[in-house]
Amino acid sequence: MTRYDHPDAVLLTEQVQQEYVKRYGGPDATAMDADHFDGPQGQFMVGYLDGAPVVTGGWRGQDASPEGFEDGDAEVKRMYVVPQARGRGFARRMLAALEAGAAAAGRTRMVLETGQMQPEAIALYASCGYTPVAKFGHYKDSPLSVCLGKSLRAPAEAAVPA
Repeated sequence: MTRYDHPDAVLLTEQVQQEYVKRYGGPDATAMDADHFDGPQGQFMVGYLDGAPVVTGGWRGQDASPEGFEDGDAEVKRMYVVPQARGRGFARRMLAALEAGAAAAGRTRMVLETGQMQPEAIALYASCGYTPVAKFGHYKDSPLSVCLGKSLRAPAEAAVPA
């Protein structure tokens, strides 16, 4: 785990914000604070390749709110892979690690907001079992917003006849 305000996390967060500027014309305006990712109600991670930070992601606990969250939600934030490391499975591994951390913390659903200008992100999430959910958060009224979710609960075991 890494703090959201760690220099490597800050570096990659600045890069993802520039990605948003290119794709949407401005940075993500969602309120973010390093404390949002402190355990046990959150987690932030940076992954490295040959000593260099190449992938980042975090989750922060959310509960029922006017913004559209449900009790037990873990909201994915700042998933990003540097361009030179894309296509190697880093995002998929980061997402799996975030899901495991959120489930271990007792969160029951992983949710995220992305945008239509990020088709590769949408494809990744769909391939990992994410499906559309009711819109939530800062961009819930944006026509470009795509909100996805996935249950973190283990499938109910089949009842064994006595």
